[in-house]
Amino acid sequence: MLAYDYPFLDIFWTMMIFFCWIIWFWLLITVFADIFRRRDTSGFSKVIWIIFVIVLPFLGVFIYLIANHDGMAERSIKQAQAQQSQMNEYIRSTAGGGSAAEIEKAKALLDSGAITQAEFDTLKARALAAA
Repeated sequence: MLAYDYPFLDIFWTMMIFFCWIIWFWLLITVFADIFRRRDTSGFSKVIWIIFVIVLPFLGVFIYLIANHDGMAERSIKQAQAQQSQMNEYIRSTAGGGSAAEIEKAKALLDSGAITQAEFDTLKARALAAA
């Protein structure tokens, strides 16, 4: 009975709208994160970009992506490299300290914001497996 009321093309169209909605929020979060992560601009220019993105969302996001696409990629790569080096430093520092010491150091990194909860859980499981 429901199949007659809601045909296949309507289901397809609804899925496309939902997918575009998710992509739009992903773009907004990415642009806002990049605006706040930037170190090469002043606070005033960040405020201008945020106002532009809020007042004219589609135009603001697309212009930001066009104007700053190279910088966004570089900042993302630097952030990933910094996180990887922190993880490597953590692994080197916990070698031989016992599983309790490894978990304690991982908790300190989690509390400082250097790693995520998922990374903490991975390190904790690795420390407990080594014990």
